[in-house]
Amino acid sequence: MASHFSGVLQLTDLDDYIGPSQDCIKPVKVEKKPGKAAAKIRIEDDGSYFQVNEDGASQRLEKAKITLNDCLACSGCVTSAESILITQQSHEELYKILAQNKIEDTSQQKLVVVSVSPQSRASLAARFNLNIQETAQKLTSFFKTLGVHHVFDTSFSRNFSLLESQQEFIERYKRQKEDKKAIPMLASACPGWICYAEKTHGSFIIPHISVTKSPQQVMGSLIKNHFAHSQNLKPNQIYHVTVMPCYDKKLEASRPDFFNQEYETRDVDCVITTGEVLWMLEHEGMSLADVNPCPLDAEFTSAMDDEPIGHEGGGSGGYLEHIFKHAAQELFGIQVDELKYKPLKNKDFQEVTLEKEGEVLLHFALAYGFRNIQNLVQKLKRGRCSYHYVEVMACPSGCLNGGGQIRAEGEISKDLLQRVEQLYNSVRNELPERNERVKELYQQWLGGRDGVKAEEALHTQYHAVEKIASGLSIKW
Repeated sequence: MASHFSGVLQLTDLDDYIGPSQDCIKPVKVEKKPGKAAAKIRIEDDGSYFQVNEDGASQRLEKAKITLNDCLACSGCVTSAESILITQQSHEELYKILAQNKIEDTSQQKLVVVSVSPQSRASLAARFNLNIQETAQKLTSFFKTLGVHHVFDTSFSRNFSLLESQQEFIERYKRQKEDKKAIPMLASACPGWICYAEKTHGSFIIPHISVTKSPQQVMGSLIKNHFAHSQNLKPNQIYHVTVMPCYDKKLEASRPDFFNQEYETRDVDCVITTGEVLWMLEHEGMSLADVNPCPLDAEFTSAMDDEPIGHEGGGSGGYLEHIFKHAAQELFGIQVDELKYKPLKNKDFQEVTLEKEGEVLLHFALAYGFRNIQNLVQKLKRGRCSYHYVEVMACPSGCLNGGGQIRAEGEISKDLLQRVEQLYNSVRNELPERNERVKELYQQWLGGRDGVKAEEALHTQYHAVEKIASGLSIKW
């Protein structure tokens, strides 16, 4: 991102840190080099960058071009999609595949599958004043008019992520005396947080991070493995697209860990954001409200009576809530029906505690936004972290406020976020333990919960990234 700047770009405090839910909009000072005039970067309304010298002269700067594997993992430049060109993954790539399918012979065509996140669906529902069921049906219809073959819902794959996270926590809790880094267990579904952990704190933090795959990547395994087999196709004959509330999900899909070497294909070929779906609708001259609805695909939708189903516990997946209730019952025989959250400094850092006769049995927290994440990391480094589990998300307010969501037009962002939350929470919730289709797939697809196939399909690993000296100096 800093390659075309004169001097060194310094992020001097946490307020300068560009989080996943923010656009890169404020001017950035560039450090003066000996013999050269100081310069500033001016950003125009259309997203163009200009270098402005001390004498007032300005020069238009070229757009930075990066691949996802080159990302510095600060989330900032990737999040600023209108300013930075990201190759490999965009709605344009989806259009290319759909166009190729129209001209290629049948043997060369790819089966196109789109998996939609519930957070993106809620954002689109708010934008078009629809309820969740209408949005799901109309979105399915829209993609199919473009040439997509199947549209699924990642709420279904989240069942696996929640169940595996529950089991992983129980295992970690029981071995904490032998393994000092088993607890606290830190959530792994947010790729912005994962990139930050791998490239900033490396081997110190990684042992604490859950190895359960995110719903996006579980869906990738499900589509490219079980679903491909059921369609008599090889994994590389399916083009799998996900619709996500976050640009960092593009980074996640591009990880080498999620690439099938044998068939040279990713589990998720392309990630498009909620905002990109809105762009596609506008490009097609359509309003989602005017699209004729069609029935939801029943294979992987978590749908009952053509109605989307969700999970309790908030807009970031409900990991804390599901793991807390499961652990209370499994470890202590205590049934918890409702959690009582205790906000600390702000609503993005809250605690939940299970006590019995004055003894703290479970101590959980949620930490959203990089300021709270930084505080959490410092607690861990000082040995003052008393939590057993932390639901960590890079975006303030969590995934419903992801950088790829549709932004407010003529209204206060807070009001829009509140409407999105209300829509997201309007669906009927289900317990993953009671989903019969999930139970079937554990047997049919994975051969049980504890086998090698389940380990490969539902879990991953994280890697400390060696720091390379560069012109980008970050000071926290």
